[in-house]
Amino acid sequence: MTQRRVTVLGATGSVGSSTVDVLAGDPESFAVVAVTAQTNAAKLAEIAKRLKAKRAVVGDPSAYEDLRAALEGTGIEAAAGASALDEAAAMPTDVVLSAIVGAAGLKPTAAAVRAGHDVALANKECLVCAGEAFMDLARRHDANILPTDSEHNAIFQLIDGTDAADIGSYTLTASGGPFRTWDAEAIASATPEQALKHPTWSMGAKISIDSATLMNKGLELIEAHHLFGIAPDRLRVLVHPQSLVHAMVTFLDGSIHAELGAADMRRPIAHCLYWPRRSRTPIKSLDLSAAPSLSFEQPDPERFPALRLAQEALRRGQGAATVLNGANEVAVAAFLGHRVPFGSIARIVEETLMAADREGLLQVPASVEAALVLDGEARRLAVDVLERQ
Repeated sequence: MTQRRVTVLGATGSVGSSTVDVLAGDPESFAVVAVTAQTNAAKLAEIAKRLKAKRAVVGDPSAYEDLRAALEGTGIEAAAGASALDEAAAMPTDVVLSAIVGAAGLKPTAAAVRAGHDVALANKECLVCAGEAFMDLARRHDANILPTDSEHNAIFQLIDGTDAADIGSYTLTASGGPFRTWDAEAIASATPEQALKHPTWSMGAKISIDSATLMNKGLELIEAHHLFGIAPDRLRVLVHPQSLVHAMVTFLDGSIHAELGAADMRRPIAHCLYWPRRSRTPIKSLDLSAAPSLSFEQPDPERFPALRLAQEALRRGQGAATVLNGANEVAVAAFLGHRVPFGSIARIVEETLMAADREGLLQVPASVEAALVLDGEARRLAVDVLERQ
């Protein structure tokens, strides 16, 4: 059996670690070309050795010596810097798993697309920041974009072989985060420690905060719009605390099809890495007879205004999603740094969007590079807003 060549961008993060487990569990099926991280040279070296990668790259040049020393004598090539990340993404391979967090993942992921590689996409900012340009780039270079987020992977599976004209709406589910049952006053004063305690998923800090504000689900709506060409008015969100149903599609005849599975990121990752075939994995199958009762409820836009802002940005288009994402990254970092309260995150994003509108910045980015420029402008405005808090 021919091995499938894989490159992992962002190998030391939460999604990256799950990807490493999948790859290490089936070395006969996969040959790892390159693995990357931003700063964690020690962990990256361990991963590179475990997966027998050809190259390991850290984005931070100051971490290069640590990486080189840790890999000395292994035959694994060490490199560092932004250009080295792009080069790793473009190395001959069959699929690139993009798990770099935030807008920082856009440039190397675009490099993978330009090389014509299939991309298993776990970096939603590629589509939130540069949706139209990114998907156009993928079409021009004949690169398949394989959705790795559990919700989008669920839709990917649900619509396989169906006629889009037969589908009325698409529903993404949200766990509701740690503050699902809290009142507005308590949510506004929540601490970073409380916000990081996600009830279902084990994730990195940034996405955990986005899940607590429900911004993550708003970003996923924008991502789904670009991935599947779904009109904004056909996208729905339901809060589903058990996190067993990941997405649903409702057909015109009223039939609802749902994708269920254990809350384990290795499942959608494996689906993308083995695509278009399926294979056995060590992931435990969901036992419905032992599963808790399934419940669903509408999200509350008053207690979770970040979701409303994302939905408004999606409907508006014109670069609003790019500004939304950049401002949110600034606001979340400020919250994690104890510089603003939890309740200020959505307010900073909203004020940044208004400032960008006043400056005439809400234009559709014509390219990935233009999206990065607009992202920088959004961060500048968000910092101005932050300093006035």
